[in-house]
Amino acid sequence: METVFDWITVAIFAGLIVLFMQRSTGDEPPQDSIWQYLGPSVGCAVANYLGNEGQPIAAVAVIALTLGYIIFVLRPFNFGPKA
Repeated sequence: METVFDWITVAIFAGLIVLFMQRSTGDEPPQDSIWQYLGPSVGCAVANYLGNEGQPIAAVAVIALTLGYIIFVLRPFNFGPKA
């Protein structure tokens, strides 16, 4: 854990773990599949690699894409009308 990219990507990955565990142990059946978590997990690894290899612009772009995927596909926040 030497660079800022290490800390950011580990924090995002930890958030993914918490989201997955929360949804898989809830009373309702999960609305997402475990395979949907593969993309952002790989995104964290790629962003960390790029950041550690001296490509901060590409790393930030991959982090932004990863966060966008998490927000729009996995939907960790309950926005909108409640059913």
